[in-house]
Amino acid sequence: MEERIYDSEIKLMELVWANEPVSAKELSLLAAQTIGWNKNTTYTVIKKLEAKGYLNRTDPGYICTSRISREDVRRSETRGLVNKLFGGSRKALFSSLLQDEDLTDAELSELRRLIDER
Repeated sequence: MEERIYDSEIKLMELVWANEPVSAKELSLLAAQTIGWNKNTTYTVIKKLEAKGYLNRTDPGYICTSRISREDVRRSETRGLVNKLFGGSRKALFSSLLQDEDLTDAELSELRRLIDER
């Protein structure tokens, strides 16, 4: 991802990922129900995502499909967070999570398993 994706854009992308292919009209209805947006807000965010290359919108019916995956967004946002708040250190992020969160034994076991598999 070359351009930053904002929280509002991620909210709309979540709707796209869950429903694609989906018409812009249907997205505006879903956004009204789940986020509380009006039609103009939804269409503005669709246009921004399309301009950034994160969303395709094709005729007829202005059908929207993603050009980026949820996982791509997660990786990019995680990298940004690590760089911004932890000086690029994944170890510092992980240490912060372990210190600040009450993890269950099951969660700790799962984290150990993920590290071991790495």
